[in-house]
Amino acid sequence: MDGTVLIADDDRTIRTVLTQAYTRAGCKVHATSSLTTLMRWVEDGKGDLVVSDVVMPDGNGLDNLPKITKFRPNLPVIIISAQNTIVTAIRANEAKAFDYLPKPFDLPELMRRSAKALERRQPAQSAAALSTNPDAEIPLVGQSPAMQNLYRLIARAMNAAAPVLVLGEPGTGKSLIAASLHNFSTRADRPIVVLHPEMTESQSAITDAIQRAGSGTLILDGVSDLSPAAQLRVLHTLGEPSERTARLISIAGPNILADVQNGNFRNDLFFRISSLQLTVPALRERIEDISVLAQHFINIAESGVAFQFSAAGLSALRGFSWPGNVRQLQNVMRQLMMESSNAIFDGPTVQDILKKGGPSSSLSQLPPSEKLSDAVEMHVQRYFDLHGSTLPPAGVYQRILREIEVPLIEIALSASSGNQAKCADLLGINRNTLRKKINELEIVVTRRRKMM
Repeated sequence: MDGTVLIADDDRTIRTVLTQAYTRAGCKVHATSSLTTLMRWVEDGKGDLVVSDVVMPDGNGLDNLPKITKFRPNLPVIIISAQNTIVTAIRANEAKAFDYLPKPFDLPELMRRSAKALERRQPAQSAAALSTNPDAEIPLVGQSPAMQNLYRLIARAMNAAAPVLVLGEPGTGKSLIAASLHNFSTRADRPIVVLHPEMTESQSAITDAIQRAGSGTLILDGVSDLSPAAQLRVLHTLGEPSERTARLISIAGPNILADVQNGNFRNDLFFRISSLQLTVPALRERIEDISVLAQHFINIAESGVAFQFSAAGLSALRGFSWPGNVRQLQNVMRQLMMESSNAIFDGPTVQDILKKGGPSSSLSQLPPSEKLSDAVEMHVQRYFDLHGSTLPPAGVYQRILREIEVPLIEIALSASSGNQAKCADLLGINRNTLRKKINELEIVVTRRRKMM
């Protein structure tokens, strides 16, 4: 879709959901709870489509339709209303609304009708491609039931003062969703401070982060990686929430629930940070979004080539397990666009890239004569170069070790068919140490028969 959508609804949750949906579809959005504001926009010539509720604090959306038609005869209006009676539908039709949907409406159906309205309004323009939002919007791309449910929960949690715990596997976009909870909330004009695990080893660093956040948002990243001592420091420093304190959003892997049960994570801290919970679905749980996400990554790459998938190529993507989730899909798409000599990604081409594990493997780009230390040196040097003249955030040592440990343990687990005892022997470490690493690094273990 392409165009500007004017939204008028006195329900903030609905305004938030619709704003996100139209933005993801490629539209610009202006949203208001006032019909007076809506009419000012219309009279100023703004908007290509109006989506309006009926009962508003300063008037009736149906009564407003003739005024819109007077100023902008070709401006389509879609009426949405909780007064879902036949009388409302008839009135909407008589007032020459483009369309009418009763609440609660089906969001995909509203988007389809909106696209139709914009196409009829602007027949000379082709429908735009997917949104070219930056990477910060990646987790909010998707039309599957799992993502629709997440959108609703995000909208409801947006302005709640209660602490929110964002759960999900690595690569699902937990950090970006946590940031979105701040950026779209009423606290958006206040500070947002991220507290990383390595910063919690100092009581003063925790206190400083809380003070800098003020009445804004404090994001506790990687909370499931906190040591027992760090958990206690965080608990004591946070204190009790109030209107004057920062809103707390914590980010954790799915294993934190098991850690609470087995005593590896403090119950009192868990209850302090998890009044509300948002679980981000893994990519394998929303297979229908893979094609939408893949096209999104093609669009934001702006390569100038109209890449597309054959049926077999798309089937290969859908059949993959995606242990690295959306982040891994983005890496695969980058590699496909770099390596492919054809604008059509067919089945064999996609399979070849998937076998490489995507561009996350630096070794695949090195000559056979290169050593592991050379690959690590290249990775670390590039990491520092990306920060230019400034130093990276503190904690580089642990972050680099984690980058090496994750693929090492995942590959060893795969080679031992998910048998943790065999894997521990293979790595030469204690089985309890392996279990601890699996939990800390959020590694998903799948037992399977090894194919010879």
